[in-house]
Amino acid sequence: MFCNQCEQTALGQACTEVGVCGKDRDMQSLQETLLYGLKGMAAYAHHARRLGMVDEEVDAFVEEGLFATVTNVNFDMESLFELVLECGRKNLRVMEMLDQGHVQRFGAPSPTKVFEGTKSGPGILVTGHDLVDLDVLLRQTEGTGIKVYTHGEMLPAHMYPELRKHAHLAGHFGGAWQKQRLEFSKFTGPVLATTNCVLIPRDSYKDRLFTTRVTAVPGGQRLQGDDFSSVIECAKKCEPLRDMPAGESTIGFHQSVVLGLADKIVEAVKAGKLRHFFLIGGCDGAEPGRNYFSEFARNTPKDTVILTLGCGKYRIRENEYGTIELNGSGPIPRLLDMGQCNNAYGAIQVASALAKAFDCTVNDLPLTIVLSWFEQKAVAVLLSLLALGVKGIRIGPAAPAFVTPNVFEVLQDKFGLKLTGRDPLADLQESLATVS
Repeated sequence: MFCNQCEQTALGQACTEVGVCGKDRDMQSLQETLLYGLKGMAAYAHHARRLGMVDEEVDAFVEEGLFATVTNVNFDMESLFELVLECGRKNLRVMEMLDQGHVQRFGAPSPTKVFEGTKSGPGILVTGHDLVDLDVLLRQTEGTGIKVYTHGEMLPAHMYPELRKHAHLAGHFGGAWQKQRLEFSKFTGPVLATTNCVLIPRDSYKDRLFTTRVTAVPGGQRLQGDDFSSVIECAKKCEPLRDMPAGESTIGFHQSVVLGLADKIVEAVKAGKLRHFFLIGGCDGAEPGRNYFSEFARNTPKDTVILTLGCGKYRIRENEYGTIELNGSGPIPRLLDMGQCNNAYGAIQVASALAKAFDCTVNDLPLTIVLSWFEQKAVAVLLSLLALGVKGIRIGPAAPAFVTPNVFEVLQDKFGLKLTGRDPLADLQESLATVS
């Protein structure tokens, strides 16, 4: 962004008029927030379009939002802030379309147990978020003897009946995106990366890493269409996988499943059997401080329920949380895996439905939202929550680098946005004490 006041670029050079340019840095911060939100929304919209779901108003806003970041077009803080929140509103619509597209194509989700690890024989590992690519691959590998495994962000695929009806969708291998280099080296078959969250590969597997469309990495093989024959041939030639079971997990608590239990959940809350809800998820990363989320989740009381989604769930899913009893429906797991960041719309729908059932606002619910922070999609999801007026969200382990102290202060004042503290137990106790 060009600074008109001191005639220097605000990116990369120090401004000479600190007092004046301090305001320009805040404008730059809002413009960057809008840009990152638009980028995250565009990723979700791309997936939705692949499923035949589009919205002209969303497309028009993308143009308007990008235009608002052009040099010397908008220096007004108030209008920029409104555009940032509008990005959140439009992203909510995009996530709704994506959810509808998934359900229409792959069927109504339901909880299911997923085998974790590998089984003997040739296999293909699929990572990323594009379920259409997975669907096409499953059809093309039918009857070949090749097993297909999901990785990382692809885990929610197992909750859709039209995908899991393929017997050779054999299970799930691996954790969050930042462990790819280690995990892909151990997986002896080809890896198909369908979207973002792919890392530049090690030499040990780059010759068997395939990417789709705009996803590309040095050394990998980029596929621009829906023909996966080269991946299949690679799987036939690669060293077969060995039997390496790593247990199983239960996933698939889509909003339709949770909302089907809404009356029982309300009864449990009113009867004092269910005290609090925690939404713990978001993106994941390798930097220090993310053990905060593991400790926070591990210490949640036994009369509480944890909703989780996104790669952040890999920080908390290995702990045993037990179950909680709902009258007439039996026990449900205390940890409910709702999916990936793509499924954030579902968590919002659950919160909205519970607020309606209790005749209160979302901010009055016994609900605490704790989000691990990393990249552009997280910006879009956070903006959707703020646009809905959700307050008291904790994000961490650090503030977004592009948000200036002044802008963060505005977010604190308007929405009670706060950073995760150094002591997760203290934050947990504060959450239980302040949200009734």
